[in-house]
Amino acid sequence: MSLDGRSVLVLTTNYGTEQDELTRPVAVLRENGARVVIAAQEDEAVQTLVSDRDPGEVVRPDTTFARETAKDYDAVVVPGGTLNADQLRTDAEARRLVSAFADAGKPVAAICHGPWLLVDSGLAKGRELTSYPSLRPDLENAGGTWTDHAVVVDTSGPHPLITSRRPDDLDAFSAAIVDALGGGGDRE
Repeated sequence: MSLDGRSVLVLTTNYGTEQDELTRPVAVLRENGARVVIAAQEDEAVQTLVSDRDPGEVVRPDTTFARETAKDYDAVVVPGGTLNADQLRTDAEARRLVSAFADAGKPVAAICHGPWLLVDSGLAKGRELTSYPSLRPDLENAGGTWTDHAVVVDTSGPHPLITSRRPDDLDAFSAAIVDALGGGGDRE
């Protein structure tokens, strides 16, 4: 089963996103047939980083946060990177978008520091999730239950919530997004 006909929005700032947390899920989703749209704060190139310090790939966004709505997509993905996530959590448009996906019952996926956006959008409360370990107190203070697993898929609330800890978990994170979109097929 493929993801043909499925659309995914990826939210990123224009500077500081962890390279692999942006590029690898996008590649996996596209390889599985999904239409993936990268939205940034501004209509300018995205300078990614490797390990929050070394320059990574430059990625051209397809659109901006302000131009998008959740109704045109089946899921949203929030990559990490400390600088990226710290900016996203205070961006009203990013909060609007991730909240709209949640309100529509659509999957919300965030990795590493990306769950900071869930905290500031009120989406962590009452949910089981994971993140980069340093975010544990923030997620617990926001009413979430933090667990130390490569990927956590919480379907107990009004929308699927998919979270992961770090770049080492990208295979599990990407597979969970594919599964949530119905592209899991017969994998064991």
